[in-house]
Amino acid sequence: MEFSMDMFRLDGKVALVTDATYGIGFEIAKALAKAGATIVFNDLKQEFVDKGRASYQAAGIEAHGYVADVTDEEAVNRLVATIEKEVGTIDILVNNAGIIKRIPMLEMSAADFRQVVDVDLNAPFIVAKAVLPGMIKKGHGKIINICSMMSELGRETVAGYAAAKGGLKMLTKNICSEFGEANIQCNGIGPGYIATPQTAPLRETQADGSRHPFDQFIVSKTPAGRWGETVDLAGPTVFLASDASDFVNGHILYVDGGILAYIGKQP
Repeated sequence: MEFSMDMFRLDGKVALVTDATYGIGFEIAKALAKAGATIVFNDLKQEFVDKGRASYQAAGIEAHGYVADVTDEEAVNRLVATIEKEVGTIDILVNNAGIIKRIPMLEMSAADFRQVVDVDLNAPFIVAKAVLPGMIKKGHGKIINICSMMSELGRETVAGYAAAKGGLKMLTKNICSEFGEANIQCNGIGPGYIATPQTAPLRETQADGSRHPFDQFIVSKTPAGRWGETVDLAGPTVFLASDASDFVNGHILYVDGGILAYIGKQP
């Protein structure tokens, strides 16, 4: 096979991006759509699905939205069956849904820890398990897990999140190991610190004109010298969803501006 830019195209592919009504998931889904994929997304409530569908329409994308809780195995199985019936077999899965609870470990209840692990680790297992039979039958498939830098690094107050994302990194490698022969590639993306509405308060200019302390901290730790933008995740996602990455499997692609490669400046 000779290289062609067409290898990056996703025409005729059905892509399920979980919880992709805003933020990183929405940007990823838009990129997949621009590469030719048909987009399917879910959220917990119909009102969120409706808002998401309106956002896609405003971007010129006809996306298919469904209500489903990705931590509920029966609900996910119904979701995938409905998608296969109404849209088509899922070719690309992006496990984007996730939560974080910033609580010091000694103050974090086991229930809170379990909830984070349920959404950030159990749910990707549940959704991947549901789509894999269709991919196996079709003879090809792509699974992309959003793993975070916290699959490699620890930080105060994120015990549940870091544990779950570390587990997701290993689930990614195990899916590769178990289904590589079926021509299914499972890789992860590890976003660095991304500028989103949720992180906007951490980037606000202070009253004295200085940068927010956390903003200063992140920029100083990032060789790129800036926060990432959601669009920075678009190219890596399209690559991992496309035929251009057919021999890339079990890999975690960190999109972090170089944080994981950097020890930091000497004080």
